[in-house]
Amino acid sequence: MKVDNELVYQLAQLAKLEFDDKTVEEMKADLAAMLVFVNELLEVSTDDVTPLIYLSDEVNVLRDDEISSEVVSQQDALKNAPEKDSDYFKVPTVFKKE
Repeated sequence: MKVDNELVYQLAQLAKLEFDDKTVEEMKADLAAMLVFVNELLEVSTDDVTPLIYLSDEVNVLRDDEISSEVVSQQDALKNAPEKDSDYFKVPTVFKKE
């Protein structure tokens, strides 16, 4: 694939970007370097390599759920609330009726 101004402008249009002339030249150089790298990767033989399903052999170690024996009373819970309305926390309105 040839990297030219037309390719850069097509990619810019798809990505909804605009480039000045200097940036177009920089993009051409960057894209050409990327294509060289990808072509090098295509030459690497992966015939004897098993595909990775996970990046490591680590398994998530989770703790068992335990029910806390501590109970917080309603008065204690409301004690540090910035705003409360009798027995309830008062929070900002999320949905407004119209």
